[in-house]
Amino acid sequence: MTALNRTRKYFGTDGIRGRVNSFPMTAEVAYRVGMAAGKMFMSSDNRRHLAVIGKDTRLSGYMIEPALVAGFTSVGMDVRLFGPLPTPGVAMMTRSMRADLGVMISASHNPYFDNGIKLFGPDGYKLSDEVELAIEARMDGNILDGIADPQKLGRVQRVDDAQYRYVEIAKATFAKNLLLKGLRIVIDCANGAAYKVAPTTLYELGAEIFCLGVSPDGMNINEKCGSTQPQAMAEKVKELRADIGIALDGDADRLVICDEKGTIVDGDQIMAIIATSLAAKGQLKGGGLVATVMSNLGLERLMTSKGLTLERTKVGDRYVMEKMREGGFNLGGEQSGHVIMLDHATTGDGLIAALQVLAVLVESGRPMSELARQFEPVPQLLKNVRFTGDSPLNREDVKQAIADGEATLKGTGRVLVRPSGTEPLIRVMAEGDDATQVRAVVDQIIGAIAG
Repeated sequence: MTALNRTRKYFGTDGIRGRVNSFPMTAEVAYRVGMAAGKMFMSSDNRRHLAVIGKDTRLSGYMIEPALVAGFTSVGMDVRLFGPLPTPGVAMMTRSMRADLGVMISASHNPYFDNGIKLFGPDGYKLSDEVELAIEARMDGNILDGIADPQKLGRVQRVDDAQYRYVEIAKATFAKNLLLKGLRIVIDCANGAAYKVAPTTLYELGAEIFCLGVSPDGMNINEKCGSTQPQAMAEKVKELRADIGIALDGDADRLVICDEKGTIVDGDQIMAIIATSLAAKGQLKGGGLVATVMSNLGLERLMTSKGLTLERTKVGDRYVMEKMREGGFNLGGEQSGHVIMLDHATTGDGLIAALQVLAVLVESGRPMSELARQFEPVPQLLKNVRFTGDSPLNREDVKQAIADGEATLKGTGRVLVRPSGTEPLIRVMAEGDDATQVRAVVDQIIGAIAG
């Protein structure tokens, strides 16, 4: 059995995540992660080793953080604590401070009662599957093997200027000859990790800002706000006659935008805005961009029409990142709003992506509603069907239904059928120029799976 075929016990598609005080999101697991990952990332040379930790605003961060600290310090690793900081900020600071390991405590866009642990290597990138599996093996092994002698325990300090350092890094990605002066911006921080840094960044660049989701209480993160529920942002934009609305998620690694009319702009359109701008300046690397299988066919057609490529990966920003690094791309992301700009960050960064869109808005002098529709999305339909027992994707009748759907849409659309990575669900997606035909194909496949 190869490492990648082994069953994962703790790590999922994006670190460790789950309901707080239920396996695997317990203080004990966090303690074991700290010990196992700390020991793995400590070299044999005689120096102080360092882990840095950031978090979002969830109440459970007060439980998970000290458990991680106990694990790291018990093996002799020093720790620096950032407090609330966006996930991309933790990745940046891991590299900037020459840390051996970075940790973000967050469950991203999930409700407050979930939490998660994301790990970054010294280069600021998320860990590979192989490294995560090696950490799991250590967690379930003799965890006390290699703990530090009392005089070599790690030391802990808070870093008071982490948020300000991230603000300066974000501001530096905005074109130096531009200012946001005169722009009215609604910024929704989802009561999450960016509730201080995002408004500060936009204000210092000259914008007139109106804030939502900047009063975290430990339990209101992502609650009726943020990128997964942007309706409040859109309504506020219309009410205040703002030029644009920006909604981040709980850890600020994704965003959605709305134009001055309150129309939502998803990650595909955001990537298209940034890609066409970079291409016009000769700054788009790799000859195109990287997106997942979920991105709309309209985005692919736009890129092709401009002589650019769209490379697709399976769902998950880590797979987008892998393809970007392999192919030398500097732009990639997901329809959900993860946008990765490798010239500026090693993971998705909602604030930095928003700044690039704002730069295009300022340079163009046009309203956001004219920029937002870079391509006409083709009709796309996604449905989920729950199952019990063995996966129905192995049945011949289901395989035939999928093949029939692909034949129906050949040349005008596509079919994507995949199992959920977290639930006993099959996700059936089809898209094409004819909405009625797309609906019929999805229903036919769903019927076969349910039958």
